[in-house]
Amino acid sequence: MAIIEVKNVTKHFGPKVALDNVSLDIPEGKIFGLLGPNGAGKSTLIRIINRITIATAGEVYFQGHPITEEDVSHIGYLPEERGLYRKMKVGDQCMYLAQLKGMSSHDAAVELKKWFVRFDIADWWNKKVEELSKGMAQKVQFITTVVHKPSLMILDEPFSGFDPVNAELIRKEILRLKEEGATVILSTHNMESVEALCENIALINKGKLVVCGNTDEIRRQHGEDNVEIEYTDETMDRKCMVVPRVQVNPTLHELIAKDYTINSFKEVIPRMNDIFIKLVTEEE
Repeated sequence: MAIIEVKNVTKHFGPKVALDNVSLDIPEGKIFGLLGPNGAGKSTLIRIINRITIATAGEVYFQGHPITEEDVSHIGYLPEERGLYRKMKVGDQCMYLAQLKGMSSHDAAVELKKWFVRFDIADWWNKKVEELSKGMAQKVQFITTVVHKPSLMILDEPFSGFDPVNAELIRKEILRLKEEGATVILSTHNMESVEALCENIALINKGKLVVCGNTDEIRRQHGEDNVEIEYTDETMDRKCMVVPRVQVNPTLHELIAKDYTINSFKEVIPRMNDIFIKLVTEEE
């Protein structure tokens, strides 16, 4: 079942077409990668899903019905443009944002303090936001995005600004939230994270949907029928182990015909980063 259905969505900003008749489904309980170069239309689509802006044409459905303001309360949104009130205390800021999402004061305090302990920032509750490092502020904003346990989380470049240790912490939390039943839309340029986390992806370029589907299937569809083989060349003075990448047909068959000893071989599947560059370049 799709938690979000985007149906023929178009968005104009004056003469500029930001989205051009985009349709896609976001399956419930999955991590969905929303990919594309800068200016492709990803942020516009995210804002339409959040009802921050309204589509020129088309419709967005949430759990089978046209999305409403009430539905938005079940969405956690981490925008790429981070923003906290710098003069407020961290705890007060988080309490304020949690209550905006409908949490009671008591529930917000309990859940927030759990998250602060989990992220090792409990000592920062009474500090001012302006005293936080960039990484600390990122942690606070992630917490305020997920603390009300939304059924859908939209994370726009959630790893930006994090060192590898804290990026891994966020990755583990995204996976944990998904295991607890949440759906996650992950908008990122980090292709390693896409391969590690996303079961489905959509690639948008110049406002158009370029490709959409299961991540593994897309990687296989864009393969070039290559295999990586390890073989022993016994014709040389001493046996030589060779590991080239070759075409399955005819190169692999030629090696077999020459009586080389094939020790192992495996299919070479392209990385999402290579597919991203290829598809965007072809569109250009």
